[in-house]
Amino acid sequence: MATVEELKLRVRELENELIKCKQRQSAAEDAHNRPKIDQMSAEVVDSNPYSRLMALKRMGIVDDYEFSPPSVLQLLLFDYDKVELANMNRLFFQPHQAGLSKVEAAEHTLRNINPDVAFETHNYNITTLANFTHFMDRISHGGLEEGKPVDLILSCVDNFEARMAINTACNELGQIWMESGVSENAVSGHIQLIIPGETACFACAPPLVVAANIDEKTLKREGVCAASLPTTMGVVAGLLVQNVLKYLLKFGTVSYYLGYNAMQDFFPMMAMKANPQCNDRHCRRQQEEYKKKEAERPKVEVVQEEEGEIVHEDNEWGIELVSEVTDAELQAATGAVPDLPEGITVAYTIPAEETGSGETVEESEVSLEDLMAQMRKL
Repeated sequence: MATVEELKLRVRELENELIKCKQRQSAAEDAHNRPKIDQMSAEVVDSNPYSRLMALKRMGIVDDYEFSPPSVLQLLLFDYDKVELANMNRLFFQPHQAGLSKVEAAEHTLRNINPDVAFETHNYNITTLANFTHFMDRISHGGLEEGKPVDLILSCVDNFEARMAINTACNELGQIWMESGVSENAVSGHIQLIIPGETACFACAPPLVVAANIDEKTLKREGVCAASLPTTMGVVAGLLVQNVLKYLLKFGTVSYYLGYNAMQDFFPMMAMKANPQCNDRHCRRQQEEYKKKEAERPKVEVVQEEEGEIVHEDNEWGIELVSEVTDAELQAATGAVPDLPEGITVAYTIPAEETGSGETVEESEVSLEDLMAQMRKL
C-alpha cells in the first residue's frame, strides 16, 4: 500500500510528464502552422488566406472593410462542459480531445485554423452568481479595444437556463446578441437576432418550460437523450454565421428570425416586437429608451416626384413602333368575354374553335374489320 507522500510524488511526476507532453505537442503544431500575418491583402494568390474574403469588396458585396492583424478578430469562449466521445458527431471535436474542456479544445482547433484570431477562454458555468458577474464584466469590457464592449454575442447553448442568463445580461447591458438552437429531435432549428428594446427578447415570448418555471432537469428521462444530427447542426450553424457576417460587414438583409425544418426543407422568417409586459424589467427599460430614441429621430418626409410629360426628340428617320398583329387577327384570336362582376377582368379569352370547310364523311355503323375487307376488294 503506497503512502500519501509516495502518491503525492507520483502525482507531481505525472504533472511534469503532462507539461512536457503539452510542450512537445505545441512545438510540433507550431512547426506545421502558418505564421501570423501583419497586414491583410486582397492579392489573389493561393498563399493568401484572406483573398476569398477580400473578394467580397471587389465584387461589390461589401462596401469597405480593412483589418490589420493581429486584431482581425477576438473570440471570448464560455463553457463549463468537457468533450466526450458522444460529441464526435459535431464534426468539430476530435477523439483525442476527449476529457478536455470544450473551450480549451475549441481554442486548440480554431487557433490551428487561424492563428490571427485572439482567444479568451472561460471554463465555468455562467448561470452561477459569481460567474454571471464575471461574464457580464467580460462582455462589457472584453472587446477588441480594451475596455470596450464586445460587438456581438452568439448563444449556442442547449438549455433554457443558460439562454435566460445570457438574455438577462444582454438586456441589462443593452447588448445585441444572436440566439440559436436545434430541436430535441434534431430535425429543426432556428436563429434569432435580439436587439434589446427593439425586438422581442427571449423572455418576451418564452417557451412553456420557462414561462411555467419548470425545472428542465426534471424533464429528462432515464436512458433517453436528445437526438443530434451533424447535418442539421451544420445547417443552423451556417445560417447563424452567415447572419453574423451580414451584420458585422453590413451587407444584405440581416434576418431577425430564421427557422429551418429539415423534414420539409422549410425556412420560415418573421420579426417579433418586444413585449411591453415582459417579465424582465431591463427589457421593459430598454423598450422605453428605444421609444425615446425613435421619438427624437428626425422624421424623413417622403416627397412624391411628379412625372413630367414625355417629350420625344425629332424623329428624323420617321421610325415608328407598330404592332405585328393586325386588328383583324386580334379580333379573330379573341374569344367571348363572360359576364363578370364590376372590377373583375379576365386575363385572356379562348377563341372559338374554327370549323373545317372540307368534305366530311358521314358516320356509319360499319365495323373497322368490314371497312378493311372492303378496301382489300378494291
